[in-house]
Amino acid sequence: MWSSGYIGARLTGDVAPVATVMLRRFAVVALGLGMLLWLLRRFPRRRDGPGPGGRPLPGGREVAAHAVIGVLGQVIYIWANVGAVVAGVGAGTAALVAALQPIAAGAAAGVVLGERVSPRQWLGLMVGLVGVAIVVGGDLTSADPAPGWAYPLPLLGMVGLVAASLVERTTSAARTPMPEALAVQTTVSAAVFAVAALSTGGAMPPPDELEAFAVAVAWFVVLSTIGGYGFYWLTLRRHGLTRLSSMFYLVPPTTMLWAWLMFGDPVGLRAVAGLGLCALAVALVHLGPRPGPA
Repeated sequence: MWSSGYIGARLTGDVAPVATVMLRRFAVVALGLGMLLWLLRRFPRRRDGPGPGGRPLPGGREVAAHAVIGVLGQVIYIWANVGAVVAGVGAGTAALVAALQPIAAGAAAGVVLGERVSPRQWLGLMVGLVGVAIVVGGDLTSADPAPGWAYPLPLLGMVGLVAASLVERTTSAARTPMPEALAVQTTVSAAVFAVAALSTGGAMPPPDELEAFAVAVAWFVVLSTIGGYGFYWLTLRRHGLTRLSSMFYLVPPTTMLWAWLMFGDPVGLRAVAGLGLCALAVALVHLGPRPGPA
């Protein structure tokens, strides 16, 4: 699901500006989640309390925390990575920079969260970085027609996502049920992208590319937002930051295979070898000591 974002960037291409597509993406999800929450409060389950409104709403601090998470983990991460790919940075190059996240997250988990990262897990993180480097090595040696300012964007996005994960782990945001959490995050993201789209004159989709525009928005809504971000926060709550971040080593090879199936991008022996190392890395991390139950 997370790999779908890179494919979505390819689908977006020259169809519309990033802010225009993301505005529709998050607006659709926010409206859908708003309807879901209205139904949950109108027809509450027995454990939510009797009568309409039985499902409690998140408090002010939780809403503020999820607003920050939305800006860091959605606006900054998506704008940086999708913007980099649209600007011409190779998807492999962007994926390699994003693959630094497990290393950064492992260090942050030990210092900020107190999660124990065992030597075997550190070995797995390093092996995974080597595997990703092998997968995208060919992309790094190619001449990308991207401007210089586009290359730091994936690094900015990686820092934003790690920061968002730390905010979720160190505040009351972790207590918020997932529908309410994603509703706040997507609403804030839609508002930010609306300001960006309006300020650049790109609020309306291109009339001659409406079908391609709708496909790109639907792709991002279903696979990248509900799938990618929904599963990201659920997995973070269940398994901790180190274990979750190690799975990011599987994103570049998964994207590679996906691009091969959809766009016919070539897959060589180097990529297959890197895929094997990435799988080994994730196995090493997940064989380490398990965190306590969430």
